Amino acid sequence: MIKQFLLVVSILFVCCTCKAQTIYISTKGNDNNAGSIYHPVKTFAAGVAKAMVHKNKKVIIEIDGGTYPVDKTVEITSEKFPLRELTIKAKANEKVIISGAQQFKLSWKPYKNNMVSAKIKLNKAPDQLFMNGKKLPMARYPDFDSTSRVFNGTAANAISIERSRKWLNPTGGYIHALHQGEWGDFHYRITGKDATDKLLYEGGWQNNRPAKMHTQYRYVENIFEELDHPGEWFYNQKEEMLYLIPPVGSNLQTADFAFTMISDILHIKGTLANPVKNITITGVDFVQTARSFMEVKEPLLRSDWAIYRGAAILLEGTESCIINNCNFYDLGGSAVFLSNYNKEDRISNNHIYNIGANGIAFVGNPNAVRSPAFRYENFVPYAQMDMERGPKNADYPQHCQAINNLIHHTGLIEKQSAGVQISMSASILVSHNTIYHVPRAGINISEGTWGGHIIEFNDVFDTVLETGDHGAFNSWGRDRYWRPERSIIDSVVAAKPGIELLDVIAPIVLRNNRFQCDHGWDIDLDDGSTNYQIYNNVCLSGGLKLREGYHRAVFNNIIINNTFHPHVWLKNSDDVFKNNILTAAYAPILMESWGKEIDHNFFLSKEALIKTQKLNVDANSLSGEAGFLEANTGNYHLKKTSAVFKTGFKDFDMNFGVTNPRLKKLAASPAIKPLNDNSDNIKTTIVDWLGAKFKNIETLGERSAAGLPDNNGALLTQLTKGSVAEKNNLKKGDVVVQLDNNEVKSVNELMKIYNEIRWKGHSQIIIIRNQKEQKMEISLKD
Repeated sequence: MIKQFLLVVSILFVCCTCKAQTIYISTKGNDNNAGSIYHPVKTFAAGVAKAMVHKNKKVIIEIDGGTYPVDKTVEITSEKFPLRELTIKAKANEKVIISGAQQFKLSWKPYKNNMVSAKIKLNKAPDQLFMNGKKLPMARYPDFDSTSRVFNGTAANAISIERSRKWLNPTGGYIHALHQGEWGDFHYRITGKDATDKLLYEGGWQNNRPAKMHTQYRYVENIFEELDHPGEWFYNQKEEMLYLIPPVGSNLQTADFAFTMISDILHIKGTLANPVKNITITGVDFVQTARSFMEVKEPLLRSDWAIYRGAAILLEGTESCIINNCNFYDLGGSAVFLSNYNKEDRISNNHIYNIGANGIAFVGNPNAVRSPAFRYENFVPYAQMDMERGPKNADYPQHCQAINNLIHHTGLIEKQSAGVQISMSASILVSHNTIYHVPRAGINISEGTWGGHIIEFNDVFDTVLETGDHGAFNSWGRDRYWRPERSIIDSVVAAKPGIELLDVIAPIVLRNNRFQCDHGWDIDLDDGSTNYQIYNNVCLSGGLKLREGYHRAVFNNIIINNTFHPHVWLKNSDDVFKNNILTAAYAPILMESWGKEIDHNFFLSKEALIKTQKLNVDANSLSGEAGFLEANTGNYHLKKTSAVFKTGFKDFDMNFGVTNPRLKKLAASPAIKPLNDNSDNIKTTIVDWLGAKFKNIETLGERSAAGLPDNNGALLTQLTKGSVAEKNNLKKGDVVVQLDNNEVKSVNELMKIYNEIRWKGHSQIIIIRNQKEQKMEISLKD
């Protein structure tokens, strides 16, 4: 009987301890309530606080449908987290919104020049204004233009003295600009004017490659005198007055207005010694946070990046935390940021869009890096360098996952950003994400520390839309061993074999992805990127670039309408490039060494193979028709009879992007362009280039009209209004005969040259117009 009694007691104890305690939040609640189903609390912060009183229990916070404003970042810390598990979830089938904005009903009065004004007292100047859920632009110059490629509108004279002379008091305004080399962006806060009306400002720390701001791509905002366009607004904090030019067709009397006041909604923070464990957040929308661009100050080692360690949700010092099936949108900064130690966390099945900075970021602590340096040109002398392998401690993200997320329209304000960013982390799995419409990389790895990442089954396209010289997938490898001078690296690695692997201690794998880049490369391994395995990928337009580095194995990839771009390789790099399908001949730059093996590839034209073999590589490679099943729809699986298989190429799984049914319905797909074999044979065909249509010179009449000595060239036959070609002042009837110092004999050659140089962003061109030769400098982007 005693044994039976003890058994019953044990069972009851286990049942009681396993049963979850539930805290209820409702818009109809009261924070003085207990948080029960019949007496819910009203705010997200109160619900979290109520949960923390339960020790060693499983707690569920269930949130009723509705919008819950947060006026201060909610924090869950290891010192105040006594729970065994915590789940924060939306009530079944209800939409729950946690917002970083405060809502107001405003009383408007007519002002002048189509403006209205409303008195409102705010503790600090608001950063973003939403009207009925739609973001309105601050007063800016030039005006917001949804069709403009960079920053939705830029002007060379944005900060000219002629312009600033019109501004009575621009203090508090902002300057936004691209980097001079289009390698990201800069942002500045205006502090005043000098006696000559020249602007005074602070900032520019957002990019780790200091330079001047771009002369063309710049704009200003938050300046009263620029309030001149429907939808624009300005808040005068001294007057406590909001000025607005109402959007066309709006009804101010019934409209709801919300101001963003905080950049971060939720922080979950533990430590390496005492992590916060087992928190799951599911089914919740996180929206409307303030922009964080002026807080982006911390350099990420020697990469081009600087960072702000904050987001709508920040995880730091956590284990086994999950953010699943949530929506993140209309955010001024990043969506999710995993900072320093985080282990076995999962970010999955989320929709992340309309984001000011990054989608998901994994960034470790530089204190875990041996002999760190923090600028491109800086380094620790080899004699003083810590030669131990790997990290000093475990204060970095490790074995975390970003899987099945739909991420698009990120980097709306911060251009040095990515859909998924990885820095000072180890063994991160990035799988089955769909990422598109980003200003720079879709997926970025800032340096080698510490490798082991798997990047697989992602669909990444419409990338590098607002910047240049980058990739849909981009990496740097400016690790301990790396220097800008090739000769120094060659000598040091020869003297200290293995030094190149001290930081990237495990291979980084890119497999079964589809990449597409607009102003760079589909896959771009830049300065020093080392220890990569790249296979089973489809590159749709930008090709694959390997700058100097070591131990890269690139095989079994399909490169459509482009080629392999090897740049400035090192001696004895151990690099391999084999069993790939390519459209055009290689495009090498300053290649003195060619790695371990470059062979057994397949080219879509004999001419491309012959040209490549003149580089003394690819002796056993083949050429011909690949035999794709349906290239015009993007189905690049091969027919069983394909000659490509003779090279050792193997067909592979092309199930790219999100598989979650909810997200798959919402996801876009990349544009599939016709296959161009880049052969030198002149064919009767029309191509689209820079938004205009070009054809070969085929008749005596065409030759005569243009005043050509032969049939060489590409004739512009149709010019689309607003196209890049029109902006470059090209005209119908122009014949392109030279591009980037390369002779253009046909439209195929035009496209071949363009695909090799498009990453530069601009080029010199020679055209025949009105039977005269004319040289021009053109932009390849806008």
